[in-house]
Amino acid sequence: MATTPGRIPVVAALAVLAGVTLAHAQSVADAGPGVPRSLADHRAAVISDLRYDLRLSVPKESAAPVTGRVIASFRLAEAGPLVFDFAQPADHVHAVRVGGAPVAFAVRDEHVVVPAAIRAGLVVVDIDFTAGDGSLNRQPDFLYTLFVPDRARVAFPLFDQPNLKARFRLQLDLPAEWRAVANGSAASREVRGERATIAFTETAPISSYLFAFAAGEFQVVEAERGGRRMALYHRETDRERIARNTAPIFDLHASALEWLEEYTGVPFPFEKLDFVLVPAFQYGGMEHAGAIFYRAEALLLDESATEQAHLGRASVIAHETAHQWFGNLVTMEWFDDVWLKETFANFLAAKIVNPAFPDVDHDLRFLLAHYPAAYGVDRTAGANPIRQPLDNLNEAGTLYGAIIYQKAPIVIAHLERLMGEAALRDGVRAYLADHAFANASWSDLIAILDRRTEENLAAWSRTWVDENGRPRIDVELETRGGAIARLALRQSDPAGRGRVWNQRLEVVLGRGGSEREHLDAHLRAPRAEVPEAVGRPVPDYVLANGGALGYGLMVLDAGTRDYLLAHLPAIDDPVIRAVGWVSLWESLLEGEVDPEAFVALARRALPAEADEQNVTRILGYLTTAYWRHLPPERRAALAPSIETLLWERTVSAGRRSLAATCFRAYRDVALTDGALARLARIWRREESVPDVPLSERDLAALAQALAARGVPQSAAILESQLDRIANADRRAAFAFTMPALSADGDVRDSFFASLRDPVNRAREPWVLTALGFLHHPLRAPEAERYIRPSLDLLEDIQRTGDIFFPERWLHATLGGHQSARAAAIVERFLAERADLPPRLRAKTLQAADGLLRAARIVEGYR
Repeated sequence: MATTPGRIPVVAALAVLAGVTLAHAQSVADAGPGVPRSLADHRAAVISDLRYDLRLSVPKESAAPVTGRVIASFRLAEAGPLVFDFAQPADHVHAVRVGGAPVAFAVRDEHVVVPAAIRAGLVVVDIDFTAGDGSLNRQPDFLYTLFVPDRARVAFPLFDQPNLKARFRLQLDLPAEWRAVANGSAASREVRGERATIAFTETAPISSYLFAFAAGEFQVVEAERGGRRMALYHRETDRERIARNTAPIFDLHASALEWLEEYTGVPFPFEKLDFVLVPAFQYGGMEHAGAIFYRAEALLLDESATEQAHLGRASVIAHETAHQWFGNLVTMEWFDDVWLKETFANFLAAKIVNPAFPDVDHDLRFLLAHYPAAYGVDRTAGANPIRQPLDNLNEAGTLYGAIIYQKAPIVIAHLERLMGEAALRDGVRAYLADHAFANASWSDLIAILDRRTEENLAAWSRTWVDENGRPRIDVELETRGGAIARLALRQSDPAGRGRVWNQRLEVVLGRGGSEREHLDAHLRAPRAEVPEAVGRPVPDYVLANGGALGYGLMVLDAGTRDYLLAHLPAIDDPVIRAVGWVSLWESLLEGEVDPEAFVALARRALPAEADEQNVTRILGYLTTAYWRHLPPERRAALAPSIETLLWERTVSAGRRSLAATCFRAYRDVALTDGALARLARIWRREESVPDVPLSERDLAALAQALAARGVPQSAAILESQLDRIANADRRAAFAFTMPALSADGDVRDSFFASLRDPVNRAREPWVLTALGFLHHPLRAPEAERYIRPSLDLLEDIQRTGDIFFPERWLHATLGGHQSARAAAIVERFLAERADLPPRLRAKTLQAADGLLRAARIVEGYR
C-alpha cells in the first residue's frame, strides 16, 4: 500500500464510512490493478452526468514532466468511496479535493482511492497530478495522445471505462510556437511571452479512449468540402508531397462523410472534423471523435504509390470516418464488443471506397483484403472467437487482430446476405437512433436485427461470433456417363465439436478458361445438396467458394487442384482466379501442394496477369513461398529466373503503379550478385527503374535491403543514405534501424539487448522494422538466439506497449524463420510457460503457425 504524508490508509478510512457497509466499501476500494469489470459496472451504475475539466502544462523540453489538474463533476447515486484510475506512482498525485476541501486519499494498485464518505448527489473532485508520459508519446518537438483501450489512466486520473461517457473540456499551456488540436475546437488562445494557453470547447459525450489531443511543431492546411471546414495537421517537409496529397485526403473524407450520412440517416454527430498525420504512428489510424490521427506515411503517398497504396489510403480514411458513427456516437458497453465497432467500420469502408475507384473490381478487393488475413489466424491452434470475454481492461489490447478486422466484416457480409441489404441497413439505423451518445452491446443490435428476418440470428451468432475457428468444406462429386450424377457440399468441424456454420455459398462449375456456371447453395446443415448440378457436363474444376464470400477451409478435390495448378492463369475471371490462388495457398499450407509447383505456377501466371490486385496477391504468395517454404539451396537455384521474371515484369508493366509493385517485389527477393549490383546502381542513381520515380523512402528501403544482404560497404551505404534524408522524423527512424542492419553481430546483439528497456521500445513502428531486419531470412540462423529472449519479453511488451504491439512483436520475431530449430524454441517456450496468460499464448500460437508449417514442409519437422 502506497501512502504519503497527509494520506490515510484506505482500510482505516473505510471503517468510518457512513451509510455504506464495510464489505461493500472494501470491495470497491480493493479493485486491484487495471480496470476490472466489477469496478466498472459499479461505477457505471452509480455515476452519471460526468464531466472532466482537464488542464495540462506541457514544457518544451520533452524530459521535463507534464503537470496538470483534472476536475471531475458528476452525480453520484449512492454514498461511498471513489476509485479513480491512475497508473502512476503515489508521488504523481499531489492533492485531492472534494467540493473544494482537501481530503485524505491513497494511491495503490493503479488507482487513486478517496475513502471519505462521499455523499450522493452532485460531486466535484479535483486532483493535482504529474502526468505519465507513456500514452502522451512525447517527442522533442511534439506529442500526441493515444488512450485506447485503457491508457488515458496512464496520463491522468479519471474513470477510464467505455461505458462512462463524459464531456471533456481541455486547456493546454504550451510553448508559444506550438499548435494544438483536440476533440473540441480551439475556443481561445492567450500568449504570454514564450508560453501560450489554448482552451478548447467542451465535447459531446464520448468515452475516455476517444479523448485526444496533439501539440507541437505542426503545419496546418485547411479546406472546405460540402460546407464543412476541415483542417489537416502535419510535419511533412516535402512541399511537393503535401501539394500532391492534400486535395485527395480532403476529398476522401468528404465523400465518406456524405456516404455515411445517407446510409445511417444521422448527420455527422460531432462539432468538427480535423485530422493529424503522425510520423511513425502506431496504427494506420485512430478515430478520436472529431480529431482523427493517421500514420503520415499511409496518407502522404509517393508519386510511385501503387494501386494498393491508393486503395489502402481510401480504406483507412473510410474506416476511421465510419467510426464517428460506429464507436464514437454509439460505443460498445465493454471492450468484449470492441469487434463490433471495428467490424462495421471495415465492412462499410469496403462499400464507401467503391465510387472513388470505378475501375477496381470491389468483390475482388473484399476477398483479398479480408480472407487471407482472417485465414492466417483461423487456421492456427491459437484461433480466437470474434467476441471474447474480458474481465479487466488491462487485457483489452490482446483482443485485437485479424479476426476482428478481417473475419468479422466477412461475417457481417454473410449476415447481410442472409437477411438482405435493406433490412440490415434499417436495423443499423434503428440501433444508432436508439443508442446515440450512449453505449450498446452486440446483443442490443442482434435483438433489433432479429425482428427483421426469419433467420435464427441468435444461433447464427453463437457459431460465427462466439466461437473460434472455421469449417472444413469438402466437395462431393459423383459422375456418370460424362455428366454430374450428384453434387453436394459437406462441412465438418475441425475441432470435433460438431458445429455447423450457417452460410450461403455460390458454387462454380468451370470448364476451360471462360465457361462457368454459378449455382447457389445454402449450407446450414452438415451437408447441402446442389440438385441444379445434376445432369450438367462434368466440370474441369469445382470451387465451393466461387462467389468469393463463403468462409472456411475450402478443400480442393484432386481433379480441381491439378487443373488449377496447370491452367489457373487461363481462367478469364479475375475473381475466380483469386479464389483459386487463395485455395491453392491453403492447400500448400496443408501439405497438399508442393511449394515448387506453386512457385512454378506463379512464375507462369505473372507475365499474363492483368489485374493489379491479383498481381499483388501472387507476388505476396511468391515472396513468402520463396523465403519460407523453399530450402535455401532451392531458393538459390531458382533466384536467377525469378529475379529475371520480376525485372522484366517491371520494365514491361505499362503503368506506373504496376511497375512499382513489381519492382518492390524484385527488391525483396534479390539474391544473386547481378541483382544486388543492379540495386546498388539504382540506389547510387546510376540506373533508373523504368516509369518508377524513386522517392526518399524508396531509396532508404533500397539501402536497407542492400545492408540486410551484407553487400560490400553496406555500412557506408547506410551512412550515406542517412545523410540524404532531409526530414527529421524520417531521419531519426532510419538511424534507429541501422544497428539492426550491421554486419557486426556484436552490434546487433547490443541493439537487441537495448530493447529490454521499454524506453527504447517507445517508437513501436521503428522497433518492428528493426526486428524484421534482425530476423531477415538470410540472417535467420544467427538470429535464432534472439527468439527465446523475445518471447520472454512478451508480457512486458503487452504491459507497456500499445494494443497491436505484442502481436506485431511476435510476427517480426518469427516471420523470417523456417528451421526446425526455431520451431523447437517456440514449442519449448510454450511448454515451459504454463503460466503464460491465455491470450498471449494464443497470440504466440497464431504468430508461430507459419514457422511451424514451414519447418514441417522444409525439414519434415514433427
